[in-house]
Parts: sequence; structure tokens; C-alpha cells
Amino acid sequence: MTSHTVRKALAGFRWQGVDVLEYKAGDTPFRDVTRQVLFGDAAHAAQLRYFEIAANGYSTLERHRHTHAVMILRGAGRCLVGDAVFAVEPLDLVSVPPLTWHQFRADAQSPLGFLCMVDAQRDRPQMPTAAELQGLRKLPGVREFFESAD
Repeated sequence: MTSHTVRKALAGFRWQGVDVLEYKAGDTPFRDVTRQVLFGDAAHAAQLRYFEIAANGYSTLERHRHTHAVMILRGAGRCLVGDAVFAVEPLDLVSVPPLTWHQFRADAQSPLGFLCMVDAQRDRPQMPTAAELQGLRKLPGVREFFESAD
């Protein structure tokens, strides 16, 4: 048994011994997102992370070769998965297949917090080219999803 067998929950969707980290470094477009790695040591084949997007914030539009399994824990918002936009709220489950464009956006009233499980060994995110972004913007529903943050 290690000292990390149990990590107690703290107020505000925080956990004992878990750092609140920057979402990403660099010039990828996102707004007001933090992440916490809840499980990510070598003993696990997967990594479980908690992301929190502040009201009116959004994650990066990206895709990967690996899948995502997401569970919404708090707040409400919308997510783009492929060519469809979905409203999400607590306890909703979102599956993101490999090489599928995805993005999460919090509504204006509250932060959107969710658990995300991914492979421990995974590829780096791919960002859309200008042509791919233009193609996504032509899709009804998706265009409005992007315009809501512009």
C-alpha cells in the first residue's frame, strides 16, 4: 500500500496531493482551463484527469489517435464531437473516437468540470489546418458553436 491509496476530496473540486496545472503551454487557442492529473503513475494503463473550464471558457479544438472517455461532473456547456454539437450537464458521458475533432465549452453561468480518461501512452494533439477549420465552420450547428466564442 502506498501513501496515495486514498486522496481525500477537498472543496471546489480539488483533491489532496493533486496539483492544479495549466491546461497547456504554447500558442494553442483555449480560454480559462485548468487540469489535474488524478491517476497517472506507471502502474496504470490509463490516465484520469479532471479539467475545469471557467464560465465562457473553452478547451482547444483538436484530435488525437487515442480515444477519450469523459464524464461531466459540474456545470453545463456544449461539446463538439466530430460534426455534431451536444449540450452536456452533470453525469453525462461523452466518448470521443480516435481522430475525431473535439472541443468543450462552458456556458456563461458556471464552470464546466469533467473527468477525462485517456491512455497513459498517447499521441500529441493535432490542430486543424485552416482548410479543415473552414470545412468544420460550414457545418450547420458547428458554425454557431464556433461563433459563440468569437
